[in-house]
Amino acid sequence: MSTFLGMPAPPPRSPYGTGNLRGDKAFPLAAHDELGNDQLRRNLGRATGTIRAKRLNVTGELPDWEALRDAGSAIKTDAMNRLPELLEQLERKVTERGGTVHWARDAAEANEIVAGLVRAAGSDEVIKVKSMATQETGLNEHLESVGITPHETDLAELIVQLAHDRPSHILVPAIHRNRDEIRQIFLDEIPGVDPDLDNVPAHLAAAARRYLREKFLSTKVAVSGANFGVAETGTLAVVESEGNGRMCLTLPETLITVMGIEKVIPRYQDLEVFLQLLPRSSTGERMNPYTSLWTGVTPGDGPQDFHLILLDNGRTAALADAIGRAALNCIRCSACLNVCPVYERTGGHAYGSTYPGPIGAVLTPQQAGMHAAKDDPNSSLPYASSLCGACFDACPVKIDIPSLLVELRHQHTEQTGVTPEKLAMKAAAAVMRRPALYTAAQKASGLGRVIAGRDGVIERLPPPLSGWSDSRDTPAPPRETFRSWFASDEGTAALRAAAAEHDAAAPDGPGTTATGGEHDEEDAT
Repeated sequence: MSTFLGMPAPPPRSPYGTGNLRGDKAFPLAAHDELGNDQLRRNLGRATGTIRAKRLNVTGELPDWEALRDAGSAIKTDAMNRLPELLEQLERKVTERGGTVHWARDAAEANEIVAGLVRAAGSDEVIKVKSMATQETGLNEHLESVGITPHETDLAELIVQLAHDRPSHILVPAIHRNRDEIRQIFLDEIPGVDPDLDNVPAHLAAAARRYLREKFLSTKVAVSGANFGVAETGTLAVVESEGNGRMCLTLPETLITVMGIEKVIPRYQDLEVFLQLLPRSSTGERMNPYTSLWTGVTPGDGPQDFHLILLDNGRTAALADAIGRAALNCIRCSACLNVCPVYERTGGHAYGSTYPGPIGAVLTPQQAGMHAAKDDPNSSLPYASSLCGACFDACPVKIDIPSLLVELRHQHTEQTGVTPEKLAMKAAAAVMRRPALYTAAQKASGLGRVIAGRDGVIERLPPPLSGWSDSRDTPAPPRETFRSWFASDEGTAALRAAAAEHDAAAPDGPGTTATGGEHDEEDAT
């Protein structure tokens, strides 16, 4: 008698309909809307251009920059190869230092854990450090639905929250807003703000500081993300530029950290590499103004109740992809966004996901899938790229994003089934395998000259080819194909003239090889 245990199943993706890993529209439709926003394009152009220039300056200062990139890539690849082992080590070390570790399979589970911990702490509000993981899970929306008020403390995240907006950049969430818009948001949404507030950046920052200071001093629970989690020691790291993170990580009684499982690194010494790579690649700074490290709980110093939530939410599904798993090496620096010509023109909202730009076009389909529903918007993300390679050149851990995008396009094509494009390619292959049929097709294509304009282009092709001509003109077929010209007297004469010209130009006259030796049977062999 035998027991059948069932067939092994692939790791689950992020569940459909939860969190913020899927937009409402396919990328082309969403991008079309964003391209009509002239203010957005101006804001993005200025901001990404400034960050690019700063990054190039500070990375150019380091003679070992490429060696640092190699080291970062190697450390992250090693961590992904040993992820289960390192996560268990991290859990053990955090627990030894007085922290509590929770495992969340998906966004819904992570949100429920956070809400339960906040209630257990006797609070109905939290202060938050900027966190991509909690944006991914939709934590703010969940907390509000159960009567808990989240307060973003990062200036850009605060702007987005007060405007009831969505982040559009990994590093600079409010990159799509200018100072006049921010001034109006503060006037409308911050209680007690000076009605004479102007749009000077320092004055806007001061208004936000006054509003947030009371939250820092009165809120008992903080929620953070983590840039890195060190398996060797159980240490968590957050890097930031404003000091709000330091306030959230030290003042409250309870600290809850939500960390994607891919953020683990093996050794404390590995921070030396990433604390050089990350600030230079993200903000163009030599080091972050604030780097906060904490290990569990320290009696009498900082939060006395620490919880670490290790979030999967489709990451093991990405890890199971032998090619695509390289995307998990991402350290969320946003360098790829700042050099991407597609992102610079469309902005982050067009991607529909918490993770925009080139890395988002890779990570989002891997975590949430591309075929979770009919006409899944995520299926368009791998095509949201010109494959120019700028993202690969900029990535501090050398993720070959263009190759990953091509692989995802391949997977999408394989999973889609029969499409008009596939049928067209099969028909073309059938014609090209038969010389007589191919010749007849070439002659028939000459009829296209009838619908061409005087400028020699076809502006509109009939269905099913109309999708091609929606965004480009098609040259009219030539009056004579190359094959017919090649077989004609004119073609024969032209080829003979070209051969004679070549022989005359040879160093030792006709019949010599390129090295000057005479042709014979042995040379030909």
